[in-house]
Amino acid sequence: MSPSITDLAAGQEIGSRTVEVTRTDLVKYAGASGDFNPIHWNEAFATGVELPGVIAHGMFTMGSAVQLVTDWAGDPAAVVDFQTRFTKPVLVTDTTGTAEPGATIEVSGTIGKLDAEAGTARVDLTVTAAGQKVLMKAQAVVKLS
Repeated sequence: MSPSITDLAAGQEIGSRTVEVTRTDLVKYAGASGDFNPIHWNEAFATGVELPGVIAHGMFTMGSAVQLVTDWAGDPAAVVDFQTRFTKPVLVTDTTGTAEPGATIEVSGTIGKLDAEAGTARVDLTVTAAGQKVLMKAQAVVKLS
């Protein structure tokens, strides 16, 4: 069930989620998105272009973050806008053969602004990995009933 704008207030938390990422996840995402850039799966290539190692796709990170909002809204189509700035890459270490994730993305959301006339809520997301903000000004606008 979709949240009602009358039950919300600026500053209210909508929740949080933890996303564990492996290099296998990145390969699967590459297949689904068609983005086979080797910086997302090949350690030697990534370090050869002066990255600290294999990094997650930016759109993978964005999609992982906005999932918190779509779950909260109860309908992915309720998200009518989503914007962000990339500030740091998500480094995904090789944990192949273990049960450990190569990276962990932490996402939390707060109501930033309500527009009763438009029937929308702006959700401000905080997205971190390895203790650093990886997305800045991550904001989703949700159409509410």
